[in-house]
Amino acid sequence: MIDDTNAVVLRPIGYIRSPFADPVGMPIQPAAARGVRGAVELLPEFRDGLADLEGFDRVILLYHFHRSEGYALRVVPFLDDCERGVFATRAPRRPNPIGLSVVRLVAVEGCRLVVEDVDVLDGTPVLDIKPYVPSFDAYPDECDGWLGNRVGDVRRARADRRFAGRSER
Repeated sequence: MIDDTNAVVLRPIGYIRSPFADPVGMPIQPAAARGVRGAVELLPEFRDGLADLEGFDRVILLYHFHRSEGYALRVVPFLDDCERGVFATRAPRRPNPIGLSVVRLVAVEGCRLVVEDVDVLDGTPVLDIKPYVPSFDAYPDECDGWLGNRVGDVRRARADRRFAGRSER
């Protein structure tokens, strides 16, 4: 049971600009969006928070899947044809529809970050930005779970309509 007195309230700090107006046909991970340019437009009151970010090659974007409706605890992810637990996937239809992408930071221009490897819908609300630190964030020798040898398929995979429309919740 959820206790509403402990509700979490988040508000966007900005919005992602990308060439993707529709999820269908979009790359499903930043690795499949190599070179796709976009921007993060921060609200002016958060500009000072961008200080010192220019020294990083990549940033982690945390965002709200604003076009996701409801959630499903079991989903068929894009790189599989079997149903999986939603928490073992990066599918957008989640109890808390929060997405994560690690993108290349090209430039900081005032309240705007120019980024590459964007796999996010245009107009997506940004919840937070964090520096990507390879020494902290990269574990290349770890196990990929059910993804196994499918990870290489991500460059060819594109989003389809499987998460469009209403879900079980």
